[in-house]
Amino acid sequence: MTYKTDQSVTHTPMMQQYLRIKADYQDTLVFYRMGDFYELFFDDAKKAAELLSITLTARGNSAGSPIPMCGLPYHAAEGYIAKLMKIGESVAICEQIGDPATSKGPVERQVVRIVTPGTVTEEALLEERQDNLLVAIYFAKDYGIACLDVTSGRFILQQVNSVDELLSEIERLNPAELLCNEDWNIPAALKDRRGLTRRPPWHFEEVSTRELILKQFKTHDLKGFGCEHLTSAISAAGGLLQYVKDTQQSALPHIQGIRVESSDESILLDASSRRNLELDFHPSGQLCFTLFGVLDKTVTAMGSRCLRRWLNRPLRDQTILNSRYDCVDALLNNVLYEAVRENLRSVGDIERVSARVALKSARPRDLLVLRDTFVTLPSLQAQVAQTECTQIDELATRIGEQPEFLALLQRAIIDNPPVLIRDGGVIASGYNQELDDLRDLSQNANQFLIDMETREKENTGIATLRIKYNRVHGYYIEIPRSQSDDVPDTYTRKQTLKNAERFFTSELKDFEDTVLNAKEQSLAFEKKLYDELLEAIATILIPIQICALALAELDVLANFAERSMSLNLSRPVLQKQRGINIEGGRHLVVEQVSDIPFVANDLDFSDTRQMLIITGPNMGGKSTYMRQAALIVLIAHIGCFAPAAKVQCGPIDKIFTRIGASDDLTSGRSTFMVEMSETANILHNATANSLILMDEIGRGTSTFDGLSLAWACADYLAKEIHAFTLFATHYFELTSLPEEQGTIHNVHLDAMEHGDKIVFLHAVKEGAASQSYGLQVASLAGIPGSVIEQAKLKLSHLEDTAYKEQQAEIGSNQLDLFAINEPHPAVGLIEKLSPDELSPREALDFLYTLKQTL
Repeated sequence: MTYKTDQSVTHTPMMQQYLRIKADYQDTLVFYRMGDFYELFFDDAKKAAELLSITLTARGNSAGSPIPMCGLPYHAAEGYIAKLMKIGESVAICEQIGDPATSKGPVERQVVRIVTPGTVTEEALLEERQDNLLVAIYFAKDYGIACLDVTSGRFILQQVNSVDELLSEIERLNPAELLCNEDWNIPAALKDRRGLTRRPPWHFEEVSTRELILKQFKTHDLKGFGCEHLTSAISAAGGLLQYVKDTQQSALPHIQGIRVESSDESILLDASSRRNLELDFHPSGQLCFTLFGVLDKTVTAMGSRCLRRWLNRPLRDQTILNSRYDCVDALLNNVLYEAVRENLRSVGDIERVSARVALKSARPRDLLVLRDTFVTLPSLQAQVAQTECTQIDELATRIGEQPEFLALLQRAIIDNPPVLIRDGGVIASGYNQELDDLRDLSQNANQFLIDMETREKENTGIATLRIKYNRVHGYYIEIPRSQSDDVPDTYTRKQTLKNAERFFTSELKDFEDTVLNAKEQSLAFEKKLYDELLEAIATILIPIQICALALAELDVLANFAERSMSLNLSRPVLQKQRGINIEGGRHLVVEQVSDIPFVANDLDFSDTRQMLIITGPNMGGKSTYMRQAALIVLIAHIGCFAPAAKVQCGPIDKIFTRIGASDDLTSGRSTFMVEMSETANILHNATANSLILMDEIGRGTSTFDGLSLAWACADYLAKEIHAFTLFATHYFELTSLPEEQGTIHNVHLDAMEHGDKIVFLHAVKEGAASQSYGLQVASLAGIPGSVIEQAKLKLSHLEDTAYKEQQAEIGSNQLDLFAINEPHPAVGLIEKLSPDELSPREALDFLYTLKQTL
C-alpha cells in the first residue's frame, strides 16, 4: 500500500510524521515508538496482528477513516521480533530521538536500526546452535555467492558455473536471508524461499562494490584475499556489505577479511542428496533422527555450529583430515577429552559477543560471558598441554590468554549485572571514584530524608507528617488537611488534594536538585564508562575471534573423541588409490534409535568392483545399507572416526543419492519427472571418484519403461563413468548385468520365511536375491487378510499364465534351445522333470536359471 501524504489529504501531525517515515520502508514493518509501546498502523498493523496474534484496534480518524493499529510493550519487543525473524519478516525500529519537554508538535523520531533475518545479532533472536547467514547472489557469466555471518564476522566468497551448483550451495548454506538483484530472473527453486530480499541493480555494480570492499578492509586491492578474479562474487559481496551497513547503521569493524572457498576443496553433495542423507534435518523436525543429532554432544554453542559447518562441507584434503584424526587420538589418550570438555563448559559464546562488542550493542551480561571465558583459558591451556600433539598445540596458541582484559573486566563489572546498562548498577564499586561519589550522594538520600522527616515532626508537632516522592512532583512534605493550619510559614504549598496538602521547603528543594541531578549524572557517567569499556575490548576483536574459532574446533575434536568412545567408532585410513573398503559398517542414526541390535555389514569397492546391484525384500535393509555407506564416507571426511570396524577410503569428490521421490507440485513436476531430473544430474556430473546411491530407478513409470531406463542407467554408469555405485532394484533382470560387465557384482539382503511370516536378517550376502516377499511385507504393513488372500490368488493366476506361456515358448524353440554340440547337464535334469512336479513359481525360477546358464 502507498500512503498519501499530499496536502489535499488531512492527517494529524503525528500521522504525517509516521507516513513520511513509512514511505522509506514500504516492505518493512515499522515499529513506531510512542511512550512505553511500539505501535504499528495501517497495513503494518493488520499484518502484525495476524502474524503475532495480537489485537487489532483502531485509533481515531485520519484522512476521514479509522486508522487500523496494534501495539506491543517496548520491553517485550524482542520476543515479538524473534517470531517475525523466523518467518522471514524485517522490522524498522523507529525511536523517539527528540526531547518531549521541548518539542513543539510530535516528538522527533527516526529509524535507528533495521532488524532483518540475516542481520540480527541479539542473543534472544538467534538459534544458539545454528549459524545465522546472510547470502547474496549475483549473476554475470558465473554465479557469485557471498556469505556473511554478521554474528561472527565470517565472510566467504565463491563462484560457481551452473544453476545446479548454485542451488546445491544455497541448500548447504541454508541462509536466514537471501539477497539478489531485483532485475535477475531468479530460479524457480528460490522464488518462494524464506527471507528472499530484492535489491536495486546498482547495489551490485562492479566498480562501486569493489571500492566498498577495499574501503571496508583498508586495502589497495583484493589479491591478498585471493578473490581478485572473482568478479561476480565481488559484486555479490559489495551488495551484501551495503545491505548490512544500511540495516545496522554503524561501522562493521568485526568483518576483517574475506575467505574464498572452492568446490575442489570439499566433497560436493547436491540438494536432494543432503535431504536424502538427513545430515541435519529430518522431516519430523526431530534432530535425534539426523546424523548431526547423533554426533553433536558438543558443550559450547560455538562448537555445535562449527560441527554443523564441518558436517555440511566434508573436506577432500587428506592432510587436514589426518590432522583431525591425530587430535582425536591424542584426546582419547588417558581419556583426556573428559577434562577438556569439563573446562569448555565454562566457555561462553564469545564469537557472538565479539560481534555485539564491535557493533556497540553488547549488553552487560555479554561482558560477564567474556570475563568467565577468560577465567577458564589458563586451566584449559594446562589441560591441552598434556596431549603432546602438534595440532592441539597450535590450537592452544590460537586460543591464547587475556590476563590484562580479564583483570579489567573483573574490576569493572559486578558479578550479577542487570540486563541493560540504562538501568545502572553495572559498573562495580571501586572502579571509578567519581562514579562512586555520585552514587553515594544519591544512595544516601534515604537516610537524609528519614532524618529530615523526624526533625520536621518535632519542629511542627505534626506526628502524621510524611516526606514522599513521585516522578511528577518530585519530593514533597505531605500533611493531612485537618492539620494544614499548623504548618510553619517556611512551608510553600505545592499541591492540594482531597484529604491532604503537599508542601516543600527551600532545604527540601535544594536536596531534590542535588539528588536528582546526582542520579542522572550517575547513570550518564556509568553509560560513558561502559562505552569506554566496550571500546577497550574492541581493540582485541581479532584475538577474540581467533580464540573463539579455536575453542569451537577444540570442542568439536573433543566431541569426536567422546563419540568415538561412546559409539565404538574407529579411525579411518585415507589412501591415494581408488577404492572403499568398509568392514562391519553401521548406520549410526538407525543404530541409535532402533530397539533391536544393528546388523553390521561390509562394503568393498575397487577398480574391479565398481557397482553393486542390490536386490532383496522391501524393508530388508537395502536403503539403510546404501545410506550407511555414504554416511561412513562422509563422517570420515569431516575428521571424525567412523562407525565400522575398519574403513579404508580413496579419493572421493562427490556423493550423489537418488533415493525416494515425491511430486514437486510447485514446479508442476510429477514423481517420475523428479526422479528422472535427479538421475540426469547424476549422469551429467558424476566422475570416477564419485560415490552414487541409486534406489529403485524407473519405478515411477510402466514396468518395461522402468526396466529399460534402470538397465540403461546402470550400464552407462558402469561403462562410461566408472563411479562407485550402489544400485538397488526390484527388476530382477538387472542381476544379469555382471555377466556383461566385469566391474558389476550382485549382492542381496537376506531374509527367510517362517510359515506366512517373514524374518529380515539384514545381512548383505553375495549374489542375487531369490524373491522379493512382497505379499509378506504387505501383511506386515497391516493390509487386511482378505486383500492378501485375494492377492495370492491373483499371483497364482499370473504365475500360472506366465508358466504356460513360457512352456509354449520353450516348446516351439526346443531345437534352438538345445542345439549344442555337447549336452548341457541341465538337459538331462529337465528331461526327467514333469511340469506337474513343480509349482508355477518353482518352474519359472528353474527356467530362468536354465536360460542364464545356457
